Amino acid sequence: MSIRFDGWPHVLHAQQFSRVWIEKELLPLTDDMEVVFKYRGCNVLAGRRLVSFFYQPSTRTRMSFEFGIQYLGGIVAFSTENAREFSSGAKGETLQDTVAVINRYHPDVIIMRYDHNMGSELAAQVSEVPIINAGDRNPGQHPTQALLDIRTIFKRHGTADNLKIAMVGDLKKGRTVRSLSYLLGKFKKVIIYFVSPKNTKMGGDVKRYLRRHGVEFHELTDLREVAQTVDVVYQTRAQTECGTTIDRRHGYFFVDKTILGLMRKDATIMHPLPRVDEITIDVDNDPRAVYRKGQVDSGLFVRMALLKMILAPQA
Repeated sequence: MSIRFDGWPHVLHAQQFSRVWIEKELLPLTDDMEVVFKYRGCNVLAGRRLVSFFYQPSTRTRMSFEFGIQYLGGIVAFSTENAREFSSGAKGETLQDTVAVINRYHPDVIIMRYDHNMGSELAAQVSEVPIINAGDRNPGQHPTQALLDIRTIFKRHGTADNLKIAMVGDLKKGRTVRSLSYLLGKFKKVIIYFVSPKNTKMGGDVKRYLRRHGVEFHELTDLREVAQTVDVVYQTRAQTECGTTIDRRHGYFFVDKTILGLMRKDATIMHPLPRVDEITIDVDNDPRAVYRKGQVDSGLFVRMALLKMILAPQA
């Protein structure tokens, strides 16, 4: 593979990725990984060791990386989703010291979710093996989520060009919408509608980035205003663990039968999960809803593809 991006083989933030790399390398390989999954795996990563080091709980991200390397013949050498409590971090050890020590055990890749911003960057500074950012905080990013979201959009719409996308909910602290916004800046004639109450508006850093890249965006408080015209509704939950509250008296920030009735038949409803009450359960079986199937599948195939690219690029 010839096309790379800044920071490779570390995967740290969504701005790293080029459109050419996504379309020419990543997406075709994800389709190959779907075939590998269908036939219950291969041995291309036999003997390779993954460390899954999470300072915050995770279901889909951690499991998809761990299942992914096993489907490719590798092993999970160590896994924790509460490193803040069940590692020497509880004793005050710095992240850099922890990562340096992990390196001495010779893993092949470290998947890291950190509970503060820039955690993956700090880890990459001292790590001799690739670091993959599985989400950081305040406000943070989640680059592999953005990649799986783009794959989901491509599978549904064939491209990310010329799409209208509503991002709804906690945009201030939601790392998934931040990363996806950065990634959409690589595509043409995208229009983003940021739908949120005033206390959870999208951060100025993302909006400045979109302006620099010529991406049109609008801010509003009622999803009903654009539900009839958008191609994608990307719903998010309130990040209550970060102190966010969303008062529904101040706008319409959720997906229910009312929104379904307004949306086009070929539109798509996405959510990074976990879902709380911002998408009602009667939406789940609608053919436009992809958050429990299509996005989950894309998450596994994207992460398998990244592991293959990083650990066995010539195989």
